Amino acid sequence: MRMRAIRLWRTISLSKTVTRVSSRGFKVYTRTGDKGESSLFNGHRAPKTSLYFEALGNADELNSFVGMARCHCVENKNLEELVVMLEEIQSRLLDVGSHIATPKLSSDIDRVRVVAFDQSHVDQLEKWIDQMDQKLPQLQNFILPGGGQAASTLHVARSVARRTERSVIPLVQQEDADATILQYLNRLSDFLFMAARTASLACGEGDAVYQKARD
Repeated sequence: MRMRAIRLWRTISLSKTVTRVSSRGFKVYTRTGDKGESSLFNGHRAPKTSLYFEALGNADELNSFVGMARCHCVENKNLEELVVMLEEIQSRLLDVGSHIATPKLSSDIDRVRVVAFDQSHVDQLEKWIDQMDQKLPQLQNFILPGGGQAASTLHVARSVARRTERSVIPLVQQEDADATILQYLNRLSDFLFMAARTASLACGEGDAVYQKARD
């Protein structure tokens, strides 16, 4: 029963809980957040301006940009492997949200155990980064975000990943979230940088190199 509840929670917005049911299924609106508060996965309510919802919102935004990038990558047959990677990452970002929404200091042990984030997900990103690195030209200059729609969107996702990482730091420092979440987000921004270069190369664009200002 607990696992069914978790799967259901992951299909809706990270900052909402379903409380109203109709004959057509679950309603999107709940009215429970109209006063600026919402429920975490452990049932506790907190202001939407809290650290938890700041991190959840950033993770949600990051997932949206990764999804947009994936849609652009689908259009290029040379990026089929990258599409699979991005889809996997989107699922893991929902896991990140589940973990953030279950603060360790105020949640029971069973619930914390269910949303634990495994180190293997970090290892997987590192493996993918190494694979892409072997296929890309050696980086010798600073590069500019760009390189086509797929690459540009991946660069946006990279910058949002950095913001998401920064917003999770306080939660890890106060021991409400595991350090593996922080490691994953840190590695994810590196992955997205490499993915952007990969997409740019696949689209025939190549890296746009930084140029010093002329005198």
